[in-house]
Amino acid sequence: MKLFKKLIKFSVNFQNKATSFAMIILPFIVVVQVLLRYVFKAPLMGIEELLLFPTVWLYMLGGAVASEKREHISCGILSLYIKTEKGMQRFNVIKMFFSSLISLWVTYWAFWYFSYSLKMWKLSDLLYIPMFLAESALFIGFFVMSIYTVYYLVMDFRVLRGKDSQDLEGGN
Repeated sequence: MKLFKKLIKFSVNFQNKATSFAMIILPFIVVVQVLLRYVFKAPLMGIEELLLFPTVWLYMLGGAVASEKREHISCGILSLYIKTEKGMQRFNVIKMFFSSLISLWVTYWAFWYFSYSLKMWKLSDLLYIPMFLAESALFIGFFVMSIYTVYYLVMDFRVLRGKDSQDLEGGN
C-alpha cells in the first residue's frame, strides 16, 4: 500500500504542475494571437492548432484532479435514502466497484487508441506536430483516473470491513 500511496503522491504532483503550466500557457497563446491578429494585423497561422495540445491535456488532467479529490460530478440521489452508516459504506463500495470497471474499460480503449496513434504517426495539418502528443493525454488521463478509482475502491472496502477509518478525502 505504501508503493501505491507513493505512486498517487507522484501523480498528484505531476498533475498539479502540468495543469498549472497549461493554465498559464493557454491564455498566453490566446493573448499573443489576439495581439498579432487585431493589433498588428499579422495573424500567425497554426496558433489555433497549437492550442489543441495544452487544451486536451488540461481537460484530461483536470478530470484526474477531480477524481483524485473525489469532487467529480455525481448524482447523489440514492445517498439521500440511505439512513445508516453501514448502508452508506456498502453503497460507496458498490459505486466505486462499478466506477472502477468502467474506468478500466475506458482506459483499455484509450490505450488501444494511443497505440493506434503511435502506429499511424499522424501529424497536425499546419505545424506538423505529432498528434500522439495530444492523443496520449486520453490514455494518461484515464489511466490516472483508474488508479484513483481502484485506490478509493480498496479504501472504501477497508472502511466497510472496519480495518481502516482514515480520512479518504484527497488521496494522500
